[in-house]
Amino acid sequence: MILPLFMSLFTIFVAGVASSSCPMDLTYVETIPWNTSVCRDPIDKDSCCQTLSSIYAIGLAERLKENSIFYLPDVNTSSTCLSDFKDHLAALSIQPKMVSLCFPNPTQFVTNSSACAGIRTTQDWKQKVGMVTPLDTSCNGDLKDQIRCSVCSDAAINLISKLTTIAPNANATKCFYYIVLYAAAVVNPFGITDVSTTSCILGLAQPSSAEIRGSSNKRGKVMKLVFSLFGAVIGVLLAFALMVVMYRKWEKRRKENVHHREVENEVKACVLPNTGAKWFHISELERATSKFSDSNMIGRGGDGVVYKGTLSDGTVVAIKEFFDLETKGDEDFCNEVEIISNIKHRNLLALWGCCVTSDNLKGKRRFLVYDFMPNGTLSYQLSLTGANRLKWPQRKNIILDVAKGLAYLHYEIKPPIFHRDIKTTNILLDSKMNAKLADFSLVKQGREGQSHLTTRVAGTYGYLAPEYALYGQLTEKNDVYSFGIVILEIMSGRKVLDNLNSCADSITDWVWTLAESAMMEEFFYDPIRGEGPQKVMERFVHVGMLCAHAVAALRPTIAEALKMLKGDIDIPELPNRPVPLGHASFQSSLLNGLQKSD
Repeated sequence: MILPLFMSLFTIFVAGVASSSCPMDLTYVETIPWNTSVCRDPIDKDSCCQTLSSIYAIGLAERLKENSIFYLPDVNTSSTCLSDFKDHLAALSIQPKMVSLCFPNPTQFVTNSSACAGIRTTQDWKQKVGMVTPLDTSCNGDLKDQIRCSVCSDAAINLISKLTTIAPNANATKCFYYIVLYAAAVVNPFGITDVSTTSCILGLAQPSSAEIRGSSNKRGKVMKLVFSLFGAVIGVLLAFALMVVMYRKWEKRRKENVHHREVENEVKACVLPNTGAKWFHISELERATSKFSDSNMIGRGGDGVVYKGTLSDGTVVAIKEFFDLETKGDEDFCNEVEIISNIKHRNLLALWGCCVTSDNLKGKRRFLVYDFMPNGTLSYQLSLTGANRLKWPQRKNIILDVAKGLAYLHYEIKPPIFHRDIKTTNILLDSKMNAKLADFSLVKQGREGQSHLTTRVAGTYGYLAPEYALYGQLTEKNDVYSFGIVILEIMSGRKVLDNLNSCADSITDWVWTLAESAMMEEFFYDPIRGEGPQKVMERFVHVGMLCAHAVAALRPTIAEALKMLKGDIDIPELPNRPVPLGHASFQSSLLNGLQKSD
């Protein structure tokens, strides 16, 4: 009785295995453009395996897009898919053994709860890494541009450390594969098989020049046959047609050059007369940066890239080139240059000049030239890379410097200026650790004494005041909120963006909890405890708490905050604790507000 029953179960099991099929349509392997030569004799195993991994990822990403599930359900399904993959590669004259060499263990594509922080579905992903990550904002455009592709790659690499922090035992390689699949399937809007996705996100090598030349030679032979058949008459007609095409191209190029010059002159007219900004020719900036070499790149953000440059007179400067100019007008650029040129303060980054140029090859390009800050950003100095070496006197002076710069923008300029993007990456430090506010790309000049409603919310998540993020209400109190967050970061040595997805650990919730428990000294960054008078240090934290209060009416003005920091006026009693930033209702409203603004 036992043996027949065993045989029946075995038969059912074998039938189930035999009937399993691959849930991925792998026909794309034979149709999309990719460099098949790396997997033909002589075979470079590492290059071939990397390429096959990228090709196979297309199928996994398509499945993720359709079913919201990472990887395959079991080993049988994975083995069947790899077998199908071999068949499609064989049609391209690629030896099936390469699949076994590159993917020796079918379980590597099977869902495993311990592989990467327990992520199985896109829902798991959002719960672990958050609804919005730098990956969503850096990889959602056309990535054929090398700089945009680099920004996307940096975001992916940074996300690995976040995943491995969440789950220290996670497989970093598999986590990176998850990140790549999510970026290709969910984030990028151009489609998984689009060259923008395959070449940048999936790292797929395009057809080699030899293959392209081979295809070109075949077409050349056909054309020679056509010419031999039709003779000299066709040759004359083609020559005439070529002359017409060349003339039209020349005329089009001439008109484009005229248009480029007209646009440049319009920008020069709006920028130069009233600002005193120096006009730089593109050749000067190319010499200063060794033609914008990667070795001179010192920073990259969502709206541009920054290079270190040395001018002909030996002056060291920072040169910022802007992104996405083809989709933007020059009104914002002119406005930014005019505003920055007219503000002069020791705690605001000084503008040297600008450069506007256009050509048919690279399109229009816009640059701003600033003082170079040798000690980089406050964010770097507070990071592990920067060793977080700032002493208490330096931290105190930096907070006061930022407050003075903001007070100048809010009160000494008519109408006042709202920076809208106060954060540690936009605070630069000179050789003596004096702080200067930078990056005025989001500045907005308000109407004195009035609030301003805007449908375009700009700034950085984590530093945005709630009333601005949710309702677009723009006032000086928005900058005060961001300033309060910066104070708390400086005093605790802890970054706000490291804790946005942890309800209990957000920096504002943490400081309120300690204040209510009379344990404020635990908030101070450990190495600076005891470096200064505790009462003074507590005063700075209390000012940060007031400035970062969720209710705008309970925040001080920046002028009042500066007096409190200096001890010129008393700090009022702390108001009631605001709704925690990690509270579900607050997070839901904030995300909805950000999505509406987009």
